[in-house]
Amino acid sequence: MLKASPKKRQKLATFTEIQDDIEKYRSEMIELQTLLTSIPAISPESGGQGEFDKAEALVNWLKSKGFAEFSEIQVLNAPDSRAKNSVRPNIIVTIPGKNNESALWIMTHLDIVPPGDLKSWHSDPYTVVEKDGFLIGRGVEDNQQGMVSSIFAALALLKNNEKPLHTVKLVFMADEECGSAYGMNWLLTKHKEMFGKQDLYLIPDGGDSNGETIEVAEKSILWIRFHTIGLQSHGSMPDKGRNAALAGCDLMLRIADLENLYNKTDSIFEPPYSTFQPTMRLANVSSINIIPGEDISCCDCRILPCYNIEGVLEEIKNRCNAVEKKYGVKIELEICQKEQSPATPASAPVVQKLADTLKQVHGINARTIGIGGGTVGALLRSAGYNAAIWSSLNEVCHQPNEYCVIDNMVKDAKTIAALMLS
Repeated sequence: MLKASPKKRQKLATFTEIQDDIEKYRSEMIELQTLLTSIPAISPESGGQGEFDKAEALVNWLKSKGFAEFSEIQVLNAPDSRAKNSVRPNIIVTIPGKNNESALWIMTHLDIVPPGDLKSWHSDPYTVVEKDGFLIGRGVEDNQQGMVSSIFAALALLKNNEKPLHTVKLVFMADEECGSAYGMNWLLTKHKEMFGKQDLYLIPDGGDSNGETIEVAEKSILWIRFHTIGLQSHGSMPDKGRNAALAGCDLMLRIADLENLYNKTDSIFEPPYSTFQPTMRLANVSSINIIPGEDISCCDCRILPCYNIEGVLEEIKNRCNAVEKKYGVKIELEICQKEQSPATPASAPVVQKLADTLKQVHGINARTIGIGGGTVGALLRSAGYNAAIWSSLNEVCHQPNEYCVIDNMVKDAKTIAALMLS
């Protein structure tokens, strides 16, 4: 437990009460998880209608718990004609602190990925199943665990009439799963005045099962869609056509070979090297005896920050040119996602305060790491704001039978509450 000197005994009692209340909120946390899971918030890119219904339900829930009485609830709608009511809602709950010169931001996202193959699920993805200390359902870990932990951390403070030391901003974003054009990127562009360089930014959307790692760096992300255009012909007469599938396969092998060119390592990351992986490939022809005139293949590149992403892209274009010349095809590139960001220094206040809190509350000696996955932390860092990504989770996001460990959800709420008071 959090230790204190005799002069801080009154604060310790308050802290203990808050921790006890968080334990008592277990059943309510499960109820909120159940509500949120029952309302899919899937991006239009993935065949959904966006986050409107889920955001509305969450705002109503917050109001029912009294949040509107002691905080400001804003809904900032990014316009998107494809989504329900043509908006992608971003919710910001502002809780005034004893010191309002800076703020502690806790950022989670509303949207989820589709469930995928339903045959791989043991239950309905949108109906929470509680079993053996786990909650099972799409979105329960990614990112509702962090969302619920942050909400009940704030609720425990407020129910005890305890103001946070600094202003707290709980953010529930849209569009994290598909690039953040209507979420974090939109907020940083349209509402930049809200963000302060002296503020602390915590994103509980990544970590390890023990909550020991604080993510401070991310590999650069480069997603590319390659459209290879050749000439269709009969399977028995390849000399009459230009095989786009063959050229596309050669290209994907050349993309994978980039791992041999960009071969530096950095032990802060796992894996510690850059990765260039062919991924999605679209259907081409409808018969086995047709040589395709078109091929669409994609790659997912996760590149160590020591490499300039523009230089990597130039090398990819050179390899495309070589394939064009070899097979007599044309290759069109579409950049689906491109992100490069600096690291958050391990000495940054948000990292140090979080590490101190983990040590004080749980006896955890935290360590800093880098990841290959992408979070909105990269967007904040690119805009000049130091961000830390942390949570206690088993990293089963996007998998069938996604689950959240209830103890971890409660434990993280205690950590976040302590951080709000520190």
